[in-house]
Amino acid sequence: MKILFAGTPDFSLPVLETLLHSRHPVVAVYTQPDRPAGRGRHTRISPVKQLAMKHGVPVCQPATLREPAVQAELAAWQADLMVVVAYGLILPPAVLALPRLGCINVHASLLPRWRGAAPIQRAILAGDTETGVSLMQIEAGLDTGPILARARCPIPADMSGGQLHDRLAEMGAQLLQENLERIVQGELEPQPQDDSLATYAGKLDKREALIDWNLSAEAIGRQVRAFNPWPVAETRFTGKQLRIWEAQPLEANGVHPPGLVLAAGKSGVDVACGAGILRLQRVQLPGARALAAADFVNAHALEGVSLGE
Repeated sequence: MKILFAGTPDFSLPVLETLLHSRHPVVAVYTQPDRPAGRGRHTRISPVKQLAMKHGVPVCQPATLREPAVQAELAAWQADLMVVVAYGLILPPAVLALPRLGCINVHASLLPRWRGAAPIQRAILAGDTETGVSLMQIEAGLDTGPILARARCPIPADMSGGQLHDRLAEMGAQLLQENLERIVQGELEPQPQDDSLATYAGKLDKREALIDWNLSAEAIGRQVRAFNPWPVAETRFTGKQLRIWEAQPLEANGVHPPGLVLAAGKSGVDVACGAGILRLQRVQLPGARALAAADFVNAHALEGVSLGE
């Protein structure tokens, strides 16, 4: 069976590795075009392209899949199956119809919950205690296709977005590995999604990273976890950006102005919230490296300071 693979970021890599070591040849890899990134705006190639080049697999990088010439190139590969993981481009109906076995997607949620671009972070922000990965037959809608297989994953109360990302990436590869031959043999029964249960995971916006200290410590703690490693939750400290990489919500008695630093010491920096206290454990100022809050306290007077101003 000839396979086409489409993906772009790190999340796609474990699935591509699995396919490259299967008995079915990956005839080509599709990934997003190279783009300038970082402060120097140097051209950066995607992790998927790097892995494909390492294994000598042809790489295609169209800006869209809607052009007839691009679709003709896709058809020329004569693929039996297309596997898509965090590709970043919509597959039009003409492309979905090309492979003999269609196109399948590995998605980082238990569909129909968290359809869309940022299911990992949205699950943490919402306080979900469980998520997982879904193997889905792609149709024209946004993550609406029937489910071929699922795997569940608990979300511990201290797990960051980055840690959950890595766990689900590996689970997605394992799920595909367990079911690839069953797809080839047509043994999986696609299960329609219940659209009435659908929720949507919109793309992350950097503006969401700004902390509102009027929220509860639990809600802000989820924000810190979800946005580690990107875009990283932040507040203002003496007029400067202060990024918060790790924090722990605590229960508290009494009422204090939200954002007020109540204590600062070896255990961290305790900040009053709309309800409860958030203990900052790892922070970072612009142009500096991230520090344990205990070390940050040694260099900055914090007690009685109001964050967010």
